[in-house]
Amino acid sequence: MLWSRYVSWASCALPLFLSARITLSSAASTVAAADPPRKSNGLTDVVQWDNYTLFLRDQRMFLHSGEFHTFRLPVPDLWLDIFQKMVAAGLNGARQYVLILGATNPSRGVVDFNDWRALQPMFDAAKRAGLFIVLRPDASLKINAETTAGGIAHWITSEVAGTLRTNATDWTAAYEPYIAGIIDAVVPNQVTHGGPVLEKSNCHSDNEFSQTAEHGAYFAQLETQYRNGGVVVPLTYNDPGEGRNFINGTGAVDIYGLDSYPQLFDCSNPRTWNPVTTNYHQYHVQNNPSEPWYMPEFQGGSFDPWGGPGYAACEVLTGPDFQDVFYKENWASNVKLISYYMLYGGTSWGGFPFPGVYTSYDYGSSIAETRALTAKFDELKRQGVFLRSSPSFRKTDWIGDTSTGIPGVTLNGSAAFLTLLKNPDTGTNFLIARQANSTSTASTTFTVQVPTSKGTLTLPQTTGSIALNGRQSKLIITDYPFGAKGSVLFTTASVFFAGTIGSRDVLFLFGDENQSHEFATTLSGTGTRASSSRVHFTNSTVGSGITTVSITPGSKGLITLWESTTQLILFADPVTAATFWAPAVKAATSNTVPGLESFWQFGTNTTVLVGGPNLVRNATISGSTLALRGDLNASVPLTVVAPSAVTAVTWNGARISVRREGHGTLTGQLTLNASAKNVTVPQLSGWKFNDSLPEIQPGFDDSTWTVANKTTTNLSVKPLTGGPVLYGCDYGFCENNVLFRGHFNGTGSETSVNLTIYGGTQFAASVWINEHFIDTVHNGNDHVSALFTFPEGSVITGQDNVITVLQDNSGNDEDSNEKSARGIAGFQLNGGTITTWKVQGKVGGYTDFPDKIRGVMNEGGLFGEREGWHLPGFDTSDWTARDLSQGLPSGGAGVGFFVTTFDLNFPKDTDVLLSFQFENNNTLPYRARLFVNGWMFGKRVANVGPQTRFPVPPGILDYNGKNTVAVALWALEDTPISPSLELSVDAVLEGGVGSIATNNPQWSARA
Repeated sequence: MLWSRYVSWASCALPLFLSARITLSSAASTVAAADPPRKSNGLTDVVQWDNYTLFLRDQRMFLHSGEFHTFRLPVPDLWLDIFQKMVAAGLNGARQYVLILGATNPSRGVVDFNDWRALQPMFDAAKRAGLFIVLRPDASLKINAETTAGGIAHWITSEVAGTLRTNATDWTAAYEPYIAGIIDAVVPNQVTHGGPVLEKSNCHSDNEFSQTAEHGAYFAQLETQYRNGGVVVPLTYNDPGEGRNFINGTGAVDIYGLDSYPQLFDCSNPRTWNPVTTNYHQYHVQNNPSEPWYMPEFQGGSFDPWGGPGYAACEVLTGPDFQDVFYKENWASNVKLISYYMLYGGTSWGGFPFPGVYTSYDYGSSIAETRALTAKFDELKRQGVFLRSSPSFRKTDWIGDTSTGIPGVTLNGSAAFLTLLKNPDTGTNFLIARQANSTSTASTTFTVQVPTSKGTLTLPQTTGSIALNGRQSKLIITDYPFGAKGSVLFTTASVFFAGTIGSRDVLFLFGDENQSHEFATTLSGTGTRASSSRVHFTNSTVGSGITTVSITPGSKGLITLWESTTQLILFADPVTAATFWAPAVKAATSNTVPGLESFWQFGTNTTVLVGGPNLVRNATISGSTLALRGDLNASVPLTVVAPSAVTAVTWNGARISVRREGHGTLTGQLTLNASAKNVTVPQLSGWKFNDSLPEIQPGFDDSTWTVANKTTTNLSVKPLTGGPVLYGCDYGFCENNVLFRGHFNGTGSETSVNLTIYGGTQFAASVWINEHFIDTVHNGNDHVSALFTFPEGSVITGQDNVITVLQDNSGNDEDSNEKSARGIAGFQLNGGTITTWKVQGKVGGYTDFPDKIRGVMNEGGLFGEREGWHLPGFDTSDWTARDLSQGLPSGGAGVGFFVTTFDLNFPKDTDVLLSFQFENNNTLPYRARLFVNGWMFGKRVANVGPQTRFPVPPGILDYNGKNTVAVALWALEDTPISPSLELSVDAVLEGGVGSIATNNPQWSARA
């Protein structure tokens, strides 16, 4: 089944930039006279733009960012970890939804930006890492992002009668306090005030949210609130495809952009591709040519639906080959601002998911849900470090492509496709090559004649042809400046890093080991050439002093091609190149921006190259010592390219023995500590059990439950049978499990009940008459209409009888059906009359829920949840000892709570990636809610899947203390079930992000 995104995501962004004067290094300087006139919004000149790029304090920048939602990692101390990894990949921005309205605004007039909902810790972590924030409060108040109601607060879907995302007065009154809270947090963190925030997404649209007069007026109203509140950075827009919305007219923004998900969202055939989109450049020229070309969302992975193939398949669908071809096709379209959705997906814990997805939001991203780095991260880094190293790529004109013709360029090879970009100031040519059929897996070769500063050259000169191995893209570059004085006449090898380290110009090239590669440059200084038989040096005939260097197939590992006191040229295969890092080294200059000392380009242009570790988080130089901090997952050789004055290296504070290799290159060994190698976790044993469905037992007292007696609703489906409204959210119970009890006086003629139940895609509902189980309904759709026949003898004549319905609310829909009906839409007692309905969800509903730390999305209405059985410190001493694998004692349908505790004591500075693993199949008829130290971090649907493994991060887990795990087990049928659960180590990293605080409130008695 092909899943389309409930997308239509349009978002407006306000770049919040930092004030300071910054200058480029001499090698990256541009000619100001060549720049077209700049634009601004008239509110600040700190952020400007022309048709090429943004300017921050008069300096061009290529905005290279990725999406990360802090609410999907509710541990503020771990946000730095993700930000540092993004910076290490060469990114300079993170796109952030400001949580979601539903999390920060749980009820009318209540705005909660505390704990994991706080914004300041995010700003502080980004600033420390050296990363700009592209903030997305999404002034439409709807983020989609596979979240319940698209992020709109559940109380709003029930209480607001007006049309959402319009100028309706009740909608305006509902959202304005939330926007005011965002403004209060954002204004002092704008770059104009010394903060890291680069943009703010102001408008979010969907496929029906086009630029009508009504929507334009609504956007204008939102913009007015932001402006009046002191937000001064430019607004940008994210159009869901080529819709031409909000470029001009009422509600128009400063900089227009669009999103693109070319592989869509079906990962079941991950080797089957859709082709690249070829008209993006033309679309830009036709619609907003005076603005830089912006893609606020480009596919970084895919969500996976219930019953889907799993995120491993999504990682293949959008893997390194996809990144190589599609991301560089965006470059070929002259995109200069881009963000990848998602860069880190995280976890849709609690009630955050919309009905189409399960708990994991791994997304097949470059950073896995566990926070581990993937092969996609390696490709992202190869691209990101190149972009960071290449100021000449920030300003390019689109010259032509194979379909239109490229002046001065001749392609020999019909299977290849070329696009030429040219920097008008430096004359650098960037030829972006891919297969003409971008989905082809065949190998092909080509040659090309291209203009250079030394005339038109046929490339390659000595190695025969340029190869494309199937789904591959390459940059063939001419007249490429690097460092202070270096220049490459041409290269068919890819550039990983270019710049100055100490007094040397450094160029790091890479290419596939089964292909040949070639470049030409002037080798400066008196130095040493590589002696490998696979490397050949030829004096070029095109210019005096130019040397052509060719690398033949079979070249693997790191090769020092040329080394002198003034220049270093390296080559490696792609895998080896990806083991290197180029951390920014704080080195204050007269132009360093206060507060941006850690930011590449805006705080420092000093770096080193470090090869070997799993991650380098940061680097500092003090005197002759280079101090590195990062992660190891194995013992590895260490290679460091640093200024020649550096003679000593420390790793996470410990001195490393190194030896000098040539001028400024140091080598050594990083050894993984034995303590990290020997990390183990305990078995989950000593389970205690208690029944969690007393509601079906005779004499259960529901006198404190809410009487369901409303006759009208603002939700999308009106009552079908004229009875009272039986939707949980209309009574304050909007998330997770909700129970309904229908009372009637038995006459003996009652035989069955017809129920129409809405719960969202893949919901389930179980029905009892008194203590007798009738059936569980689940058909994969958002509602079920069914006849529930009473078992013989189950109705008691002359007494109160109760129909109990346990419903699994799978969240509200996105898009136009945010006001989703969740509950019983219609009922008919055959042979009788239901006199009273009672409804119960989480304790206190959305107005008075007790757990303010974990928040409104965490709990549901199961009896055990209402009593707080899932919380640390609850006393289970009088419960029954029963292993989880034994299932429920009755062997039939019902709900039970299983609770146990375990201790962890991991070594200091060890980042252990942990998951809870259920049985590795999806055939058992049960559902389970996994609570870890009170946080609902897993919803298991064991007869649908695909998720069986649930990562849980430190901060939720206490790595040096007692932990509580609770499983609310719902057996769906009258058949025994035997779940299993174990704690499992995904990876062990020595180093990590540092001390992680826990915030796991203990149990206390609930009213």
